[in-house]
Amino acid sequence: MKQEILLQYKQKLIQRRYSVNTQKTYLSLFKKFLHRFNDKAINDISKAEIEGYIYSLIRTENISFSTQNQIINAIKFYYERVLNRERLTYWIERPKKEFKLPTVISEQSILRMLTSTNNIKHRCIIALLYSSGIRRSELLNLKKGDIDYERMMITIRGGKGNRDRVSLLSQTFMQSLIEYLQIYNPKYWFFESPTKKKYSSTSVLNIVKKAARKAGLAQKVTPHTLRHSFATHLLEHGTDIRYVQDLLGHSSIKTTQIYTHISDTSLRKIISPLDRVMSLNLNDVKPLEKVIY
Repeated sequence: MKQEILLQYKQKLIQRRYSVNTQKTYLSLFKKFLHRFNDKAINDISKAEIEGYIYSLIRTENISFSTQNQIINAIKFYYERVLNRERLTYWIERPKKEFKLPTVISEQSILRMLTSTNNIKHRCIIALLYSSGIRRSELLNLKKGDIDYERMMITIRGGKGNRDRVSLLSQTFMQSLIEYLQIYNPKYWFFESPTKKKYSSTSVLNIVKKAARKAGLAQKVTPHTLRHSFATHLLEHGTDIRYVQDLLGHSSIKTTQIYTHISDTSLRKIISPLDRVMSLNLNDVKPLEKVIY
């Protein structure tokens, strides 16, 4: 019975064109939910029991806000999409969204990462992640024909939300990409494993982390850090936020606006009050008047 439910669940995810990553995440979370109520029919599970399940995960596993939301969405998907129940008949309290600033590294740090990477394939991976702002999954899904060397554009197909978009191709790194293709001669995917299969997500992460370590960076650097840095650096150099939104593939401008909080263009114009204090001439400072109590 449980296997039949999971099969229905997966088929509905595919029908609704959810991305492969989302399918894996939802299925994993929903399997865990089914296992928790293994001795009970899923249609008999009450709202209170589901809330108790989520609260127990918060207490025992200290799940994050985003994970809690994913669990809620995975459960709601079954009741609302697979069983076609009304959305308002099933409701779980959601957490307040955390406001965390993304990690960004400087342009100098990007250069140090690139120059400290000798392997041309690894260097091209880092360069593409930063120069186009694409996600790791989008990089792995790139095909040879997705890069237009004449128009200097990269086509990202089936990005987040199954939306296609275009992004920038770096002029200074184009020759390195061509050289990489000549050396590795990938068959289908732009980046492939030695067996000519799609390159692994873990390999990309390890390449970025190793480059950051060799460059002597103290921050924790991931492929998404390069995406954050791409957006922030564009804004710092005066690129209109609407263009940055399109390049990142954000459906809402509010998502892109988070980068305005970490752009240091405006901060550079603000002088620390301590700098003002330390610039004062002590001879010009009036002595304190004595106060008689």
